[in-house]
Amino acid sequence: MHGPYVAVIGAGQATPKQERVAERVGALLAEAGAVVVSGGRGGVMQASCRGAHERGGLTVGLLPGSDRADGNPYLTVALPTGMGELRNGLVARTVDGLVAVGGGWGTLSEIGFAMRLGRPLVAVGSWTVAGPEDGPSYPTVDTAEAAVSWVLQAISR
Repeated sequence: MHGPYVAVIGAGQATPKQERVAERVGALLAEAGAVVVSGGRGGVMQASCRGAHERGGLTVGLLPGSDRADGNPYLTVALPTGMGELRNGLVARTVDGLVAVGGGWGTLSEIGFAMRLGRPLVAVGSWTVAGPEDGPSYPTVDTAEAAVSWVLQAISR
């Protein structure tokens, strides 16, 4: 039996700092027994999978295309959806919580799906989204350690 499923979301074209944070998030999640889920491609997705893989963790990639070979080399399971960016809804739907690291418009769509589904979400240097009346919808933190600690505690509640 595996622990919680946690998505690490962020840009396919990430900065070196974002990749370092994502790799640490993946490593910490794997050490906690979580399954790391992502969009399965490069950047933040690959870095988080690399961190988890190096700690013996299980990684799952929900790929946009139809070919398993398009996934990053650190995936334990590559699932080609053939859905393009629409797979972002699947990423949010299949997990117990999410960690956003940096990111572009695709990451913002995953954040929207997560909020709609009521999934615990924490951001490190990513989008900050506030509802029209509610204020900030999720916490932002400065480190991988804080993000993993927060999301795992939120899932266990």
